[in-house]
Amino acid sequence: MDFTPTEEQAAARDLAARIFGDLSTHERLTAAGTGSDAELWKALCEAGLPAAVEDIGLLGLVLLLEEQGRTTAQVPFAVSCVYGLLAVSAHGSAEQRERLLPAIGDGTVVVTGALPEAAVRVGGSGELSGVVPVVPWLRDATHVLVADEEHGLWLVRTVDARCEPVELTAPWSAGRLTLDGTPGEPLGGREPPGERLSGSGAGVADQGAYDDVLATARTAFAGLQAGVCAGSVARAVDYTNTREQFGRPLATKQGVQLRAADAYMDTEAIRVTAYEAAWRRDEGLDYAGHALTAAWWASEAGHRVVHAGQHLHGGMGADLDHPVHRHFLWGRQLDAYLGCGSEVLQELGALIVQGEGDA
Repeated sequence: MDFTPTEEQAAARDLAARIFGDLSTHERLTAAGTGSDAELWKALCEAGLPAAVEDIGLLGLVLLLEEQGRTTAQVPFAVSCVYGLLAVSAHGSAEQRERLLPAIGDGTVVVTGALPEAAVRVGGSGELSGVVPVVPWLRDATHVLVADEEHGLWLVRTVDARCEPVELTAPWSAGRLTLDGTPGEPLGGREPPGERLSGSGAGVADQGAYDDVLATARTAFAGLQAGVCAGSVARAVDYTNTREQFGRPLATKQGVQLRAADAYMDTEAIRVTAYEAAWRRDEGLDYAGHALTAAWWASEAGHRVVHAGQHLHGGMGADLDHPVHRHFLWGRQLDAYLGCGSEVLQELGALIVQGEGDA
């Protein structure tokens, strides 16, 4: 395996780093409150970054999300690329790809996902009913990808549903989704599965639409968590090198060094497992277990890293207005999103047992 970015992936990553670094500042984040930054989202779309994901793949997206996580930029970048662009590209019908992909790429269509919830019921005429209590970035979305009780995937226009604001610990423009006889569009339409998956790798085709989208989301958000953790560690390193105690920088103390080193290694574990899962999907290899592994590291190690980052700031870490607190909130939200560590570990164990049984 080779995680070295291609020329296109590296160029997209560097461009994303520049845009996030320039626009996702402490002052702008403070002004945005719990909402998204519309100007930043516009800049990303005008630069062609969401559209580029179709070409640079999931590994390329993970690289971009790392840069978002470093700055905790408040835009629906991850969800629209995962539940929109990659899901429609891999599992949409030819008509859906032609109609939706350009609009998702230029940001006029924003898709979020109500996964892994599968609480939606399908009526005889294809109308959908059910409630999803929390959907991240629902307030920014034009469409939401929902799963029915049989794990079929449906695209719903938010204007046809009832969307009520919900506040999370992290500022993710979340909402409560209520469907009551709401019209939905099945992802993939009525085309045969083989035709619907044209252009995707064998591993994606074997995975099944729901399982693939969930595994893709877990991998992508692990990449986002790697960035959040890297940003937290960077802030802690900067703070402990400049903050002095008894005439010496805090960074000279062995206990501080060990805590920072552990946080760095945990961050690297999140990153490399996310890279491996993403690379395997892009190569058309089975990656279900690798996505769960990345999700476990993102939950368990991510929890440790953002706590360490806050603790290394001492009393400043308790200041709710300090930039490191955003990393703490994002890290804690991400450690439970799409399944906490114990849940994904149970899934991974079941997958391993199933594999041994099949063998």
